Amino acid sequence: MAAEDELDRMVRTQLASRDIRDPRVLEALRTLDRARFVPPERRREAYTDHPLPIGHNQTISQPYIVALMTQTLELAGAERVLEIGTGSGYQTAVLARLAGEVYTVEVHGTLQERARRVLDDLGLTNVHYRTGDGRRGWPEEAPFDRILCAAAAEAVPPTWTDQLADGGILVTPVGGGFSQTLTRIEKHGGEVRRHDFCPCRFVPLTGNEEER
Repeated sequence: MAAEDELDRMVRTQLASRDIRDPRVLEALRTLDRARFVPPERRREAYTDHPLPIGHNQTISQPYIVALMTQTLELAGAERVLEIGTGSGYQTAVLARLAGEVYTVEVHGTLQERARRVLDDLGLTNVHYRTGDGRRGWPEEAPFDRILCAAAAEAVPPTWTDQLADGGILVTPVGGGFSQTLTRIEKHGGEVRRHDFCPCRFVPLTGNEEER
C-alpha cells in the first residue's frame, strides 16, 4: 500500500471517525507523512495509532493525540505558537502548517537537530528553534497566542501562563506517573481558566541541559 493510501486511511479511521472535525487539522495530518519523523526501524509502524520511541526516552505522540491537541488550540492561521518539546518534529510540522510562527523548545539538542533537518527539508520556514529547559518558555518572544506542551508536568509552570497572551489558549498534559490529563487553559483579562478534558499518558517534562 502506498504511503498516501496509508495516510488517508490513518486520517479516516483514527481521526475523522472519532471527534476530530477541524478540516485544516485533518488535511495537515493527511499531507504530512508521519514515517518521515520516526526512526527507520519503526517506519512500518508509522501509521498506527500509538506513540513510538525516538530516542532519549522520548516518543512521537500517537496521531489522534496530535490531532486532538492541535484542534483544541483553535488555530486560524496567523497565531504565534510556543511549543514545549520539539521531539521528532511531527507536532511542530502540524503547527507550522496551521499557524503563523512556531517557536519550539527542546531539551535534547540531538533530537532538535534531527527534527530541524526534516522540517527544513519540508520547506517549513516559519519555525524558530531553541535548545533548553522548556519550563522557561521563550520570554524574549512572549506573549504567545497559543502554547502547546508535549510532555507532562505535575503542575503547569507559571512561566507559561505568564507568557500566554490575553485571549490565548494553552494545551498541555498535567500529572505524574500514569495519572495524567490533557488540560486546556485560557487567559482572559489576566484571569486563567482551566478545563481538563482527556486522560492521557506522556513522557515527563525534563529540563536538565543548558540552553544553547
